[in-house]
Amino acid sequence: MASANGRQDIRIDIALLHYPVLNKAGDTIASAVTPLDLHDIARAARTYGARRFFVVTPLADQQDLVREVIDHWVTGYGATYNPTRRDALKRVELADTLDAVVARMASDGHGSPVVVVTSSRGDAADISYAGLKKELAGGRPHLLVFGTAWGLAPEMMAAADLCLAPIRGGENDYNHLSVRSAATAVLDRLMGLTDDID
Repeated sequence: MASANGRQDIRIDIALLHYPVLNKAGDTIASAVTPLDLHDIARAARTYGARRFFVVTPLADQQDLVREVIDHWVTGYGATYNPTRRDALKRVELADTLDAVVARMASDGHGSPVVVVTSSRGDAADISYAGLKKELAGGRPHLLVFGTAWGLAPEMMAAADLCLAPIRGGENDYNHLSVRSAATAVLDRLMGLTDDID
C-alpha cells in the first residue's frame, strides 16, 4: 500500500537497548542512558518516518532520567520553546525489555514484528540494506534494534530474526560510530529519499 507521497507504507520502529549489552572487556552489563541519544535518535526517527523510538532499560533511575527528558520537551517548557523537538520526542517510549517492545508492537494488530539487530561487526550479518528495503515494502512491522556500549549481548543477536549488514565508511578499518550516528545512517539507507541526488 502506497502512502500519499508515493512511498510504501513502511511499519518500522526503533529500539535502543541498554541491557543486555557488552562492555569493552566483553562482559554483559546495563549501560547508562545518554540524553543526546534520546534527542538525536528521536529526531532521526521523525525525519525518516519511523513510528516509535523505544528506549529499553530495566534500571529505574535510568527510566526516571528518560521520563524527565521527555516531560521537559513534550509537556514542559521545552514544548513551547522548541515545538519541532517536541514533535520528535513524542515518539519516545520506555520499555523494561525487548520482549515488552515486541509485545507492544504485536498489540497494534499487524502481527509480531520482524526483529532486526544491528552490529558494527560483519560476521553475523545475514541481510543487506537492499534486502531489508524489499522486506519493509511488504508492510509487515519491523523492529530495528541498536545496542549501546560495545554492542548487543550474544543472546540478543542469536534471538533476532535478522542481522543487518554493518555500516562501512571509507577504505580503512576504523568503525566506531556513535549509536546515534549509526542509527541515522541506517535509517537514511533504508528510508531516505535519494532518487533526486545527482
